Amino acid sequence: MINKADLTHREDLSFAVMNLISLEEHFAMTAAKTNKEEYLHILHSVRKTRVQLLKKLVVNTEGELWCISKHLLAGTMRLMETATKYFESDIKAAHDFEKHAFDLYSLFWVLQNREAKK
Repeated sequence: MINKADLTHREDLSFAVMNLISLEEHFAMTAAKTNKEEYLHILHSVRKTRVQLLKKLVVNTEGELWCISKHLLAGTMRLMETATKYFESDIKAAHDFEKHAFDLYSLFWVLQNREAKK
């Protein structure tokens, strides 16, 4: 049984969703670079899974909240990946990217928790 006050399971799920969003991006780029339609079929399968899991995190979809939430997670993941590429050459830039990632991730949770309190 999951304790509703424990966000850990939701945080883990949010990172899984971030990775699925990244997979979608990679499959789209691989399909474009190779001109192979099979990658688009895999992308579609990954997207279906991502949508199912994101529904467990995003309760209120009024207006653009669904897309905003997805893009906040996507931006978080992309900034974290960018930060890792800077750790060897520019530690300050890496920390700045990590800070921006954390700010976006925090905003995602502000939106989700605001809706959960209603």
